[in-house]
Amino acid sequence: MNIQRKKDLLNKELIRNGGIFRLAPCWVPRAFMIPGGRLKLREKDLYALGTHRGGIDERWLASTTKADNGPGTPEDEGLSYIAILEDEKGEKILLKEAIDIMGDIILGEEVMKKFGGWMVLTKFFDNQGPIPFHVHLMDEHAQKVGMLGKDEAYYFPPQLNNRFNNFPYTFFGLEPGTTKEDIKRCLQNWNKGDNGILYYSKAYKLKPGTGWRVPAGVLHAPGSLVTYEVQKPYDLYSMFQSLVEDRPVSRDLLVKDIPNEFHYDFDYLVSVLNWEENTDPEFVRHHYVEPKPVKEEKEMVEEGYIEKWVVYGWKDFSAKELTVLPGRTVVIIDNSAYGAIVVQGRGVVNNLVVESPTLIRYGEMTQDEFFVTIDSARNGVKITNVSQTEDLVILKHFGPEV
Repeated sequence: MNIQRKKDLLNKELIRNGGIFRLAPCWVPRAFMIPGGRLKLREKDLYALGTHRGGIDERWLASTTKADNGPGTPEDEGLSYIAILEDEKGEKILLKEAIDIMGDIILGEEVMKKFGGWMVLTKFFDNQGPIPFHVHLMDEHAQKVGMLGKDEAYYFPPQLNNRFNNFPYTFFGLEPGTTKEDIKRCLQNWNKGDNGILYYSKAYKLKPGTGWRVPAGVLHAPGSLVTYEVQKPYDLYSMFQSLVEDRPVSRDLLVKDIPNEFHYDFDYLVSVLNWEENTDPEFVRHHYVEPKPVKEEKEMVEEGYIEKWVVYGWKDFSAKELTVLPGRTVVIIDNSAYGAIVVQGRGVVNNLVVESPTLIRYGEMTQDEFFVTIDSARNGVKITNVSQTEDLVILKHFGPEV
């Protein structure tokens, strides 16, 4: 399909749906994790890509970021597709390619000029147990491998956390008084079983409907709640834990995004940590997040909805949780394009029918994910909750400087 044909299809889709694209589910496996089974993907499809690739424990949302899963990773893994339904025939175009073709219409001229594309990565991750203790690199270290540092934020949607799985706690940071020599010793003991790094950290119980801020350079071992994660658009990390739930973690994952000459330079490996942030004695006060209503809640309820910031305080990304009350129609205005996922209920968004599915087969299309272009967002999106008894709940993720 040539570029002009794609542009024609995309423009027709925007007209048909009132400035909105429907997105197909984007599933991503992780070889070092066991999926938690709460992302509505049917159980027999959790290993649809083969056990050698790992279980599917992540769904990436409105993604233009390729997953970095090592050798054998398909070229489009991690990339979201726009679903085109012209004359009942199914076509699909990568969201990344659509933005390359007509980013001024999708994101706006100002965003394209300043950032060159959709500079946010959002996902659900869902695991039976904890993720190994790891860190995302800061700018000075990420630039050595051609990327930028990765801040991220978590929110735990109540709709997806009806069960907590094995370990609903997350280790964050390092206990005050921990020394760099302590952590270097842990890394030097990588092949001796449990390298003991969690003895220097503290676990916090996770609460659905709340979240955490995780700046680049901060060690963390996410627990087993389903997590809505909004972050900068890079799939880079360094694992610092050698054994998790009796499963060995390959040392290759410690140095995945570390230049070759520093693979056994323990001073350099410890330098990727933001020491002040990790050993902050008031870590909870500076990193725990409660949702924040966008305006007076009583006023919103009278208008038929409740909207809260669930990720805020960052210049690079943010997110809202929108609840449209049963039987109500509202018009919601935002100042930027955004991706969105329905986590409860059913309704109509402009001309697009949306619904949170009960069960999804791998490769199957759904009606729960969409992308709102900038003009549509600024003119106001009309949302109707067609149920008379159930809330319609939508999570909305935004890029820089919203």
